[in-house]
Amino acid sequence: MAIYRHKLRLKYSAAQLFDLVADVERYPEFMPWTIMTRVRRRTDRMIWTDLTIGTGFIRKQFSTVATLERPHRIAITSRDPLFERFEQKWTFEDLPEGGTDVEYYTEFQFRSFLLQTLMNVAFADRAAAIVWAYTRRAHRLYGASDRSATRQSW
Repeated sequence: MAIYRHKLRLKYSAAQLFDLVADVERYPEFMPWTIMTRVRRRTDRMIWTDLTIGTGFIRKQFSTVATLERPHRIAITSRDPLFERFEQKWTFEDLPEGGTDVEYYTEFQFRSFLLQTLMNVAFADRAAAIVWAYTRRAHRLYGASDRSATRQSW
């Protein structure tokens, strides 16, 4: 099983960052390895999505369900047969001095031993690349930060 947690502090509001992560339709514009997204249904509290991801010769489609607790939390799961387990969580905590503490957590295990082995190679680097793709997108949408984002990963 692959597990990754990343914390960082950004100057943007929790609502801005929440909206950026919830904007699934735009993922192919900025997310590494995201080829296509299709929102099957969206409510104020849930998003049902089909995603196609890939790199090189590997392309896989799977479905997710995101539970939205605007502006503080997004929890994403998949019951797709591709995975034994799939979970992602984003939390956004506004800070009194401005900005937001962000935490990204992902845990997954493919049913396929081969796919899991391929993903485990440089998994932390790939997960960090996802977080930094969102960070770069926030800079483009909301303006560059006056200070560098601080981060912790483990």
